Amino acid sequence: MRALNRRWRKKDKTTDVLAFPAGGGPGPDALGDVVISVEQAEIQARKRRKTLEEEVRSLLIHGILHLLGYDHERSQREARIMKGMEKKIEQALCERRDLRV
Repeated sequence: MRALNRRWRKKDKTTDVLAFPAGGGPGPDALGDVVISVEQAEIQARKRRKTLEEEVRSLLIHGILHLLGYDHERSQREARIMKGMEKKIEQALCERRDLRV
Protein backbone atom coordinates (compact mmCIF):
# COMPACT_ATOMS: atom_id res chain seq x y z
CA MET A 1 0.00 0.00 0.00
CA ARG A 2 2.87 2.32 0.76
CA ALA A 3 4.35 1.69 -2.69
CA LEU A 4 1.01 2.47 -4.36
CA ASN A 5 0.62 5.64 -2.33
CA ARG A 6 4.17 6.71 -3.16
CA ARG A 7 3.76 5.99 -6.87
CA TRP A 8 0.33 7.50 -7.46
CA ARG A 9 0.04 10.20 -4.80
CA LYS A 10 3.72 11.01 -4.18
CA LYS A 11 3.20 10.34 -0.46
CA ASP A 12 5.83 8.02 0.99
CA LYS A 13 3.68 6.55 3.74
CA THR A 14 1.15 3.80 4.12
CA THR A 15 -2.54 4.51 3.86
CA ASP A 16 -5.77 2.67 4.49
CA VAL A 17 -7.61 3.15 1.19
CA LEU A 18 -6.85 4.36 -2.31
CA ALA A 19 -9.32 5.05 -5.10
CA PHE A 20 -8.38 4.88 -8.78
CA PRO A 21 -10.95 6.31 -11.21
CA ALA A 22 -11.67 4.23 -14.30
CA GLY A 23 -10.13 5.62 -17.44
CA GLY A 24 -12.08 4.27 -20.39
CA GLY A 25 -13.20 1.27 -18.37
CA PRO A 26 -15.55 -1.48 -19.49
CA GLY A 27 -18.65 0.68 -19.45
CA PRO A 28 -20.32 3.86 -18.30
CA ASP A 29 -21.14 2.30 -14.94
CA ALA A 30 -17.51 1.57 -14.04
CA LEU A 31 -16.33 4.09 -11.46
CA GLY A 32 -12.91 2.62 -10.89
CA ASP A 33 -11.06 0.59 -8.30
CA VAL A 34 -10.87 0.89 -4.54
CA VAL A 35 -7.83 -0.68 -2.87
CA ILE A 36 -8.07 -1.32 0.86
CA SER A 37 -5.18 -2.24 3.12
CA VAL A 38 -6.61 -4.98 5.34
CA GLU A 39 -3.55 -4.71 7.57
CA GLN A 40 -4.19 -0.99 8.13
CA ALA A 41 -7.93 -1.65 8.53
CA GLU A 42 -7.20 -4.16 11.31
CA ILE A 43 -5.06 -1.62 13.16
CA GLN A 44 -7.70 1.09 12.80
CA ALA A 45 -10.53 -1.24 13.77
CA ARG A 46 -8.78 -2.06 17.05
CA LYS A 47 -8.13 1.64 17.77
CA ARG A 48 -11.72 2.60 16.95
CA ARG A 49 -13.19 -0.42 18.75
CA LYS A 50 -14.91 -1.59 15.60
CA THR A 51 -14.98 -4.95 13.89
CA LEU A 52 -12.80 -5.49 10.86
CA GLU A 53 -15.98 -5.79 8.78
CA GLU A 54 -17.20 -2.39 10.00
CA GLU A 55 -13.85 -0.74 9.28
CA VAL A 56 -13.56 -2.25 5.79
CA ARG A 57 -17.13 -1.16 5.03
CA SER A 58 -16.25 2.40 6.12
CA LEU A 59 -13.14 2.40 3.98
CA LEU A 60 -15.04 1.09 0.96
CA ILE A 61 -17.64 3.84 1.34
CA HIS A 62 -14.84 6.39 1.68
CA GLY A 63 -13.14 5.11 -1.47
CA ILE A 64 -16.35 5.08 -3.50
CA LEU A 65 -17.08 8.67 -2.47
CA HIS A 66 -13.65 9.62 -3.77
CA LEU A 67 -14.54 7.96 -7.07
CA LEU A 68 -17.73 10.03 -7.15
CA GLY A 69 -15.68 13.21 -6.84
CA TYR A 70 -15.71 13.94 -3.12
CA ASP A 71 -12.36 14.98 -1.66
CA HIS A 72 -11.83 15.73 2.03
CA GLU A 73 -8.37 17.13 1.32
CA ARG A 74 -9.64 20.07 -0.76
CA SER A 75 -11.10 22.04 2.12
CA GLN A 76 -12.67 21.76 5.55
CA ARG A 77 -16.08 22.32 3.98
CA GLU A 78 -15.52 19.45 1.56
CA ALA A 79 -14.31 17.26 4.45
CA ARG A 80 -17.53 17.96 6.39
CA ILE A 81 -19.65 17.17 3.34
CA MET A 82 -17.80 13.93 2.72
CA LYS A 83 -18.02 12.88 6.39
CA GLY A 84 -21.76 13.58 6.33
CA MET A 85 -22.19 11.45 3.22
CA GLU A 86 -20.22 8.62 4.83
CA LYS A 87 -22.49 8.70 7.89
CA LYS A 88 -25.67 8.73 5.79
CA ILE A 89 -24.51 5.76 3.73
CA GLU A 90 -23.43 3.82 6.83
CA GLN A 91 -26.81 4.45 8.47
CA ALA A 92 -28.68 3.41 5.34
CA LEU A 93 -26.67 0.20 5.08
CA CYS A 94 -27.22 -0.63 8.74
CA GLU A 95 -30.97 0.03 8.48
CA ARG A 96 -31.14 -2.10 5.37
CA ARG A 97 -29.25 -4.89 7.08
CA ASP A 98 -31.63 -4.82 10.05
CA LEU A 99 -34.57 -5.30 7.69
CA ARG A 100 -33.08 -8.51 6.35
CA VAL A 101 -32.47 -10.08 9.75
